[in-house]
Order: sequence, then C-alpha cells, then structure tokens
Amino acid sequence: MAMYIRVKRNKTTYFVQCDPTETALDIKQKLQTLIDEPSTNQCLTLVATNDVLDDSKTLAEQKVENDAVVALTLRKVSHCKVLLLLVKKS
Repeated sequence: MAMYIRVKRNKTTYFVQCDPTETALDIKQKLQTLIDEPSTNQCLTLVATNDVLDDSKTLAEQKVENDAVVALTLRKVSHCKVLLLLVKKS
C-alpha cells in the first residue's frame, strides 16, 4: 500500500512515495539520489514524536503514517542528537 511522507530540510520539502514495509534506510537511499548525500550522513526524525528513525526498522514499526512529516538533518559529526536539537528549535 503506497503512501507519501514529507521530508523537510531547511526550506525544502521532498514528497517521498514509500510503503509502510520499507525501512528508514530505504528512505535514506531514495533521498540520496535527490540530495547527493550518502545515507550514512542522513538522520531522519519523525516530527510528531521527535523520535530518530532507526535504519533497520520499517516505517510501520516506527509509527510513520501517510503524510507524516519527517525532518532531515545531515551529519557533519557522528552525533545525530546534536543536530536533532537544532531541528526542535526551528
């Protein structure tokens, strides 16, 4: 069952078609082709809960639903949580 999620970074929104059975890593790989950043440098956070998405879990397992808003941050250091704090303030 196809669904869409809105992936936001700064002032850009990407509408990504996906399935609930796809993992967060699958989404990162789709984004990699759009933003030219390796999936290892990407961090996805479900805005509704402020939970960082686990690469190995499916979207359904992480309660990501159709039309969910996901924040994208890029890692310059190894700590995604530091970047997450920046997203919370925006």
